[in-house]
Amino acid sequence: MDKFQAFRELHHSGKLFVVPNPWDAGSAKLLAAAGFQSLATTSAGHAYTRGLADHATDQATILRHCSDIVQATPLPVSADLGRGFGDTPDAVARTIALAAETGLAGCSIEDYTGNPAQPCYDFTLAVERIEAACEARDKLEHDFILTARCDNYASGIRDLPDTIKRLQAFETAGADVLYPPAVDDLGDIEMICESLGKPVNIVVESLSPAVSLDDLERAGVRRISLGSALYLAAIGALIDSVAEINSTGSLRFLSSIADYNTLETLFQR
Repeated sequence: MDKFQAFRELHHSGKLFVVPNPWDAGSAKLLAAAGFQSLATTSAGHAYTRGLADHATDQATILRHCSDIVQATPLPVSADLGRGFGDTPDAVARTIALAAETGLAGCSIEDYTGNPAQPCYDFTLAVERIEAACEARDKLEHDFILTARCDNYASGIRDLPDTIKRLQAFETAGADVLYPPAVDDLGDIEMICESLGKPVNIVVESLSPAVSLDDLERAGVRRISLGSALYLAAIGALIDSVAEINSTGSLRFLSSIADYNTLETLFQR
């Protein structure tokens, strides 16, 4: 079984699995060494490493970054490709072909427009975009997992019926995974999962720290994305360490740093 088929099998194993999101080749190697079975890019984490805001990175740079993450480990990689670098179904179809050329095993396409005045695409256009993505996927030479996002909640639109309607339409269009980012209520998550026949992906960033993986699995979730959470945790440690140095002159942060020799060994492999 190649890594593309293996990625699909993960979604149909009957078990919840976690997909962590590296932001560079080094973090990808660390996560692979930790035993994860697949990886996904983080648009925010990648943009922040370049000193840019989320979604401020151009297509060529994002695709090069995807290639870097793919080449860093043998694991299958899915990519956060935003709205597919364009509004039209044709633009989305081209994006799927370009994504596959980098060696990606999948990607997500969202229905967020980038326009706060009209956050999500009109329902018909949103579905047509996913239909075009599925048609492009079916022409690829290797297996490819297409994840369709409904960004209502991420846009501040807490409309559960419309979210379910869109996800069901994306499922009918042929999407392999359905993804409603920013849904933070376990009851809503359970209703979404019950309304769909294909795997549901949930991102952890909007969830309460009291929610467990077991809770999500009981709700029917199949895949967990960590999104930018690991990057934010790492940067949070940096911010706290700098604040400690500047405010107290203390070096207590040294007690929790990664071991230099461990990283040297890992990165020399």
